[in-house]
Amino acid sequence: MTTSGIEKMEREHLDEVLLIETSSSLTPWSKEMFLEELRNPLAHSFIYRVDEAQGHLLAGFICFRNMGEESELLNIGVHPLYRRKGIGRKLMQFYMEFGKAKQIKTFYLEVHVSNPPAIRLYQGFSYQPAGTRKKFYQGKFDALMMVRRA
Repeated sequence: MTTSGIEKMEREHLDEVLLIETSSSLTPWSKEMFLEELRNPLAHSFIYRVDEAQGHLLAGFICFRNMGEESELLNIGVHPLYRRKGIGRKLMQFYMEFGKAKQIKTFYLEVHVSNPPAIRLYQGFSYQPAGTRKKFYQGKFDALMMVRRA
């Protein structure tokens, strides 16, 4: 990787975002769900791009909503080829800094209970378990609710 950066997600990024989403999530968002986020004035969606010899590659994304002093992380994904290279951490760091600039006091998220790498990532950003949502994913799998207070 030579250079990289975070930029606002646009419609033209969605095909690449969907490739990451379908390879990352047991309950992937549809294109329409991403389009709804792009239209929502409370929503913020960003991509992480890397510049390599073969061109600009979309390596990850993050989607969240801010309401008042609260924010909810809705979706985050990293391309399989770029996992375990710190991109998820960079996206989360961006999210925390974005929230701090907007005076966000409380951050929320849900994560699949059987996703230890994601849970460790969130714990690294001071998220704490706050409960469980039974059968949250596909009506079968539990979600761990996590919260971070600034």
